[in-house]
Amino acid sequence: MSLSSHIEELKKKHHALSEKVEVAQRAPGVSTLELADLKKQKLKIKEEIERLSMDV
Repeated sequence: MSLSSHIEELKKKHHALSEKVEVAQRAPGVSTLELADLKKQKLKIKEEIERLSMDV
């Protein structure tokens, strides 16, 4: 897998997590711990995208 295609896959995962976070924020039964975990995953992916983008 090339670096650019890997970055694109990470962007897709980041977008999917963004949607999950939005849905979770509107859902009444979602715990704050679960929401925080989703946000941490999203942040890690964003940081990875930024790091890899610097290498291109």
